[in-house]
Amino acid sequence: MEHVTDTTKDTPTDTPSVSDAPQNEHWAKELLRFVLITLVIVVPIRVFIAQPFIVSGASMESTFQNGDYLIVDQLTYHFEEPQRGDVVVFRYPNDPSRFFIKRVIGIPGDTITITGNKITLINKEYPEGVALNEPYVEKQSPRTDQTFVLEDEEYVVFGDNRDESSDSRLWGVLPRENISGRAFVRLFPLGALDLFPGAYDVPVLTE
Repeated sequence: MEHVTDTTKDTPTDTPSVSDAPQNEHWAKELLRFVLITLVIVVPIRVFIAQPFIVSGASMESTFQNGDYLIVDQLTYHFEEPQRGDVVVFRYPNDPSRFFIKRVIGIPGDTITITGNKITLINKEYPEGVALNEPYVEKQSPRTDQTFVLEDEEYVVFGDNRDESSDSRLWGVLPRENISGRAFVRLFPLGALDLFPGAYDVPVLTE
């Protein structure tokens, strides 16, 4: 073990002091280690688990307002499929660089029919067809009648504010691969803090 001897009395007053370089080097290494650890933890979380999004536009009013700050769960759909009623964030099929937020209305195996402002669901569980009850819908004026027959990996998504929404009624079915995740937490505004905001198990009304 080396020892450091105090030689103050034998050292000229103009002798340079000991350099701080080793201490600065240690600090730099600790900073680099912190940055690397942060990247190892944060990047996978952002890419694979959760990601922040800010709502832009009025297509999901009144469930979501312009400027709402959301954390999107990107993990769950690696283990289970989106369900009818889920609020999902996805890449717009016509421009994958843009993200949209809508509600899942139809899932694989469904036939979704729009007549005026009424939506009818037909599938194995309801072969005779049932009308969807949608209390979350803000506005929905009658539109041209449409029918969607959904194959594997295909979904129908609508905005809750139907009159202000660009959704499946305009650009068609949503491929499963475009879905990034579901709305997990609304962090802002604080008064609207919520877990799984907008989530709703869509009931059906037998006709």
